[in-house]
Amino acid sequence: MEYARALETIANLTKFGINLGLSRITKLLALLGNPHESIPVIHIGGTNGKGSTTAILAAVLKEAGYKVGTYTSPHLISYTERYMINGHPIPEEEFARLVSEVVPLSEQVYASTSEYPTEFEVLTALAFLYFYREKVDILLLEVGLGGDIDSTNVVSSPLLSIITNVTLDHQDYLGPTPREIAVRKGGIIKKNRPVITAAQDEEVLDVLRSIAQEKGAPFHEVCKEVQWAKLSEDEIGQTFRVQTREQNYGELYLPLQGDHQLVNGATAVLALEILQSQGWNITREKIKKGFAAAAWPGRLEIMGRDPLVVIDGAHNAAGIEALARWLRKKRARHLRVILIIGMLADKDRLGAANLLAPLVDKVIITKPLSPRAGNWQELGTYFQKETGDVSVIEDLKGALNQGLKEAGENDLVLITGSLYLIGEVRKILLHG
Repeated sequence: MEYARALETIANLTKFGINLGLSRITKLLALLGNPHESIPVIHIGGTNGKGSTTAILAAVLKEAGYKVGTYTSPHLISYTERYMINGHPIPEEEFARLVSEVVPLSEQVYASTSEYPTEFEVLTALAFLYFYREKVDILLLEVGLGGDIDSTNVVSSPLLSIITNVTLDHQDYLGPTPREIAVRKGGIIKKNRPVITAAQDEEVLDVLRSIAQEKGAPFHEVCKEVQWAKLSEDEIGQTFRVQTREQNYGELYLPLQGDHQLVNGATAVLALEILQSQGWNITREKIKKGFAAAAWPGRLEIMGRDPLVVIDGAHNAAGIEALARWLRKKRARHLRVILIIGMLADKDRLGAANLLAPLVDKVIITKPLSPRAGNWQELGTYFQKETGDVSVIEDLKGALNQGLKEAGENDLVLITGSLYLIGEVRKILLHG
């Protein structure tokens, strides 16, 4: 099977939609010989920060000499980005070969469960098969949606589980309140296996503690066990001091922007410390080098200078709040801020406008490249209540060109609102 044909095959699976549950993925993996049972896994969930925490851990573990697999979603440009080994994506021909091996098993899954596996279930089964055959030393496995009945939750005994935080997102699937969402995300906590969380909401913490206690899982709170302090920042990243109950890590440089990344960094340090206690050889020097090498595309990523062009995949309330905090600090350094934004219909568009409008001088509304875009122009009416300079340009490339055209060399052009949109912008800026 050619790569293009593999993409068509995967796209055809989207007709099965989002269908949470473990019966189909369990059957599919059984047909493949249960490869997931033979891979050491760190299971990473949470509303925001999963990808950044994964990226930091991957960089450190690679620096420590391990063969590190990462499974993340969604991708920005190519499906191959979801499957990384030491920073290198799966080759297109290997992806296509695995698709041709896994997808035909869907009929047997249907015969057993009366349902076909979804796109994400097939992609997840493909991940386990790929990383098993490549004999990775460790797999950093990012939850797709929720936790308890997400298809990644077939892992029964991870090295540890991480729940970065719990805020409102995907309420249609996970529930309308943080407490209900915490129950869903807490489903990745496993019997007698350690769990780390950076959550700070007491209601959320009560839920997670209760689940951990019930399962006999050692419970670690980042904000109680790690102390950190920001020392300095530059246009690429920031330096901060980190200390845990066990060790003083001194100054670490993290080439990721935003104060929220320091929380993700602290979470990664605590996770690495737990791995050390399990016998993994990870020195403080390797942690320092790994932090400095961490990269997570599409998150406050600088794509150009003069004017400064930054893309960020903020797509839910917590992400927009983090972006607003970053923008408040950056705004004084630039004459004007031009915002290009497109948001999906199921996101809090009004909340985003209320937070970002006071911080920008010009807004260009564009259409996210997704069937879930809905009435995308509606976002413009929300911004117009706060700022008078709002344009609506449906074509993304046209919106980007207009923003760059209007920007002076001391201005900031910020593109945000949807990971789908950010992926396309990144492709345009990198490849034209």
